Amino acid sequence: MTRSFLTFVSLVFIGYGIACIIDPVLPARLAGLDLLNGDAYAEMSAMYGGLQTGVGIFCLIAACRQTLQSSALLLLVLGVGLLAASRAFGALRSDELLTAYTWGALAFETLVTATAAALLPRKA
Repeated sequence: MTRSFLTFVSLVFIGYGIACIIDPVLPARLAGLDLLNGDAYAEMSAMYGGLQTGVGIFCLIAACRQTLQSSALLLLVLGVGLLAASRAFGALRSDELLTAYTWGALAFETLVTATAAALLPRKA
């Protein structure tokens, strides 16, 4: 179960990360953001592209190496869990309507966090 979960998560993170490296405007457009200068373009490429691809590659390596599985699950619980919590906090503070982008991201992040948390005790 852990191996399948980490493989699935890795493919999602790597796929989205590479798409964002190739086209940093993609996550900005989905989130309703404007990239106003080169720094913004580089930031979107790094945070949405590089970081997500790196997390995905680590999860893929962990799927193949049992000794890294607990670490990968903990990374997902902490990293993705805080991402979900921060997104929810930001959403609650907004007076604007949220789009499917935010609800979809929040659902994915919450599901990944909950699944990783449930699998973690098995690996401890």
